[in-house]
Amino acid sequence: MRKNDIKNRDDVAMLVSTFYKKIKKEEHLGPIFNYMIKDWDKHLDRLTDFWETNLLFVSKFKGNPIEVHKQVDRTFNHSITNVHFGIWLQLWITTIDDLFEGELATLAKNRARKMSTTLFVKMFQDRPSEKMIPNK
Repeated sequence: MRKNDIKNRDDVAMLVSTFYKKIKKEEHLGPIFNYMIKDWDKHLDRLTDFWETNLLFVSKFKGNPIEVHKQVDRTFNHSITNVHFGIWLQLWITTIDDLFEGELATLAKNRARKMSTTLFVKMFQDRPSEKMIPNK
């Protein structure tokens, strides 16, 4: 059965809400997200704005994801790893593949790959130097 591509905000909202239902339950990510996010409805709306801006080029999102991820890492004593980002990315890609196919679906996967790499590197660079060396 052929799936539709991502076309509008409703599609983006479905993607975001389906994805974060998985995140909330995931054993490594769920505790982090559930601790940090106090208002899931507001967060999902904000992330829908983020992805609508990135995929449909509708200027809605205002924020600084790099600073947010640095704060999460500080909150969890600089324990966020590339494994966390890998799990996040794999869930994102499989959620897209379950729901959509097409040019914007592919763009959503590619943008997530680039963003996750950038966010992890920026977060890692912000760590105190003793946290950059494993087992120290």
